[in-house]
Amino acid sequence: MDSMSEYRRWLGFVGEDELRELKSIADNPAEIEDRFYRALSFGTAGMRGVLGAGLNRMNTWNVIRATRALAKYILSVPGGAERGVAIAYDSRKFSPEFALEAALTLAASGVKAMLFDSLRPVPVLSYTVRHLGAIAGVVITASHNPPAYNGYKVYWEDGGQIAPERAKAIQALIDETDFAECLPMDEAEARSKGLLVTIPPSLDDDYTEMVKGLCVNPGLAREMGGKIKIVYTPLHGSGNVPVRRVLKELGFADVHVVPEQEAPDAAFPTVAQPNPEDPAAFTLALKLREALSADAVFGTDPDCDRVGIAVLDHEGGVHILSGNQIGCLLLDYILSQKAERGALPENAAAVKSFVSTEMARAIASAYGAATFDVPTGFKYIAEKIQQFEDTGTHTFVFGFEESFGYLSGTQVRDKDGVNACMLIAETAAFYKKRGMTLYDALMGLYKKYGWFLEKTMSHTLTGKDGQAKIASIMRSLRENPPSEVAGLNVLAVRDYLAGTRTAGGKAEPIDFPVSDALYYELEGGAWTAIRPSGTEPKVKLYVGIRENTEEAARALLDCCAQAALSLMDR
Repeated sequence: MDSMSEYRRWLGFVGEDELRELKSIADNPAEIEDRFYRALSFGTAGMRGVLGAGLNRMNTWNVIRATRALAKYILSVPGGAERGVAIAYDSRKFSPEFALEAALTLAASGVKAMLFDSLRPVPVLSYTVRHLGAIAGVVITASHNPPAYNGYKVYWEDGGQIAPERAKAIQALIDETDFAECLPMDEAEARSKGLLVTIPPSLDDDYTEMVKGLCVNPGLAREMGGKIKIVYTPLHGSGNVPVRRVLKELGFADVHVVPEQEAPDAAFPTVAQPNPEDPAAFTLALKLREALSADAVFGTDPDCDRVGIAVLDHEGGVHILSGNQIGCLLLDYILSQKAERGALPENAAAVKSFVSTEMARAIASAYGAATFDVPTGFKYIAEKIQQFEDTGTHTFVFGFEESFGYLSGTQVRDKDGVNACMLIAETAAFYKKRGMTLYDALMGLYKKYGWFLEKTMSHTLTGKDGQAKIASIMRSLRENPPSEVAGLNVLAVRDYLAGTRTAGGKAEPIDFPVSDALYYELEGGAWTAIRPSGTEPKVKLYVGIRENTEEAARALLDCCAQAALSLMDR
């Protein structure tokens, strides 16, 4: 693509504000190159990018063009236009505007658009698609990215994010769609024709009742709800109302919201990035926890699909838990309590991303439950849920990713921060009744199953050169795989792009969805994996180990992490 030619083309059709922005970079060829060397890519996670004018930026033009392509795809599905598309958005800059433009673009194509009247979490959109029988859903969000980003996520009728083959088909339609044909309908006309409708408030009531129905022991919540003190921060996002409502209605009466982070704010002024994976995001919440002597801190990201927590040890020390640790605590609680009450299905199954902790497999096995690995991306967990329902082979009880995403129900097909906050509160109440903290419970799991520790690292490589470097790293590792990591022999290499597992020089096919990722099985049950991020210009590295003592585990983890970083130098 000729960046300068594309730049000049954009000068001819954008609005005044965008025209000023583009003219301001006229003497900056590197900036022009970065904005126009490619179109913002569309994949299973939709589009995501820095806000601004340009082909490789998130803006109204790219939203309208992608929506026009989505409409073309839907029109090829019998009855799809009438079933319509549910649309939600979070608190980011231009989210409401992008959502409305998407709705009016669908309407202009004859596809019914159902739009929320204010911000909603991602899981509410997933639930809505299924609940209303929509053919698809759209959420305007960049999840936990820094404030400069926004994004466009597409869901299909099952409530999960679109599958790779569907994303590829929509991308092809985007490529053949000219900006000139992307003219949204007037809002008044769209409403008068019934092509744009507002989703009723009763949907929120239905979603709330569904989440409450996932409470493992409602009696425990009522009994202990007033005895556990929780600090919650929505990090200026969409979780504030639904999280507090569910907790309150279940009986968790002592919930305190961080006042500086309660209101939606696209600038996210109190954090460097609104990401509950980042301990710095809990700075204000931890101050409030100390002032109130609260038992735990919960935090959700702007679209309320991820949850992070900070908990106390028995001596009052504060610990921010990893996504793997939270997932294991919830999995163990759900399985143990269902087993105790005789409510655990014989064919119970947990599903996790392949880079999430192997402790989950050990916990599930102890209760006779199966564990399934899937690629990163909660859509693959959603696909497993549907597969279980279609075949009847297993009953889904819990799914999680190490990146702070959790789900215990089947009426939502994405990670659900509201569902997770409820489960964490219930689990904390369960242990408080026994004189324990969540940290005490976690230590108990380590003593029972061994010290499974993990570390996730990332390396950012931006722009055209960064994209090429990421491709070069993955190509080099495939052509020259390491024989050892941190002195541990590589026993096998799983190449999820090639669909093979190679051990002892022999490659065998594996049944796993195609994914650009490499996984190294190491001696002693350790492992490391590497993959390009699907939503950010990053290479992500993962390391996991198991040892019998904490000291040995931490030492081995540090050693493996340093060795894994050297893979980036290839």
